[in-house]
Amino acid sequence: MIKISELKEGDIIMVDNEGTTMEGEVLEVNNAQKLALIETNGQQEFWYSGDVLSPIPLNDESLQNLSFERHENEDGTVKYMKGAFRLQIEKKDDFNHLSFWYREDRRHVNEPISVHQFQNYYLNMTKVHLTKEPI
Repeated sequence: MIKISELKEGDIIMVDNEGTTMEGEVLEVNNAQKLALIETNGQQEFWYSGDVLSPIPLNDESLQNLSFERHENEDGTVKYMKGAFRLQIEKKDDFNHLSFWYREDRRHVNEPISVHQFQNYYLNMTKVHLTKEPI
């Protein structure tokens, strides 16, 4: 379940549509009615409530799907890069402690986050929506 108030246009989440789970992108948010317009399969649009939406965990696969380049450092840390934006984890496959930065803006998160939450951090820091498109 996701709170509708957490979502922004462009966020990528999972939708449970009558037992079928699929990835979707938020097109519009109606906070008054607590609904989000989600596009699935690149063509179908439908309004959903938060109880059928679920987050996608932020991990290596999801970052690569968002066109981040991965670099393993000699000290065991792993850095992900997209344009001037950087994200670093302290140990391979451990996304419990994240550091990310864009220019002089640095953030640290000490808990696992989801893709849509990361997209919202990215938007807040860069003023640009984070999509799957490479830069």
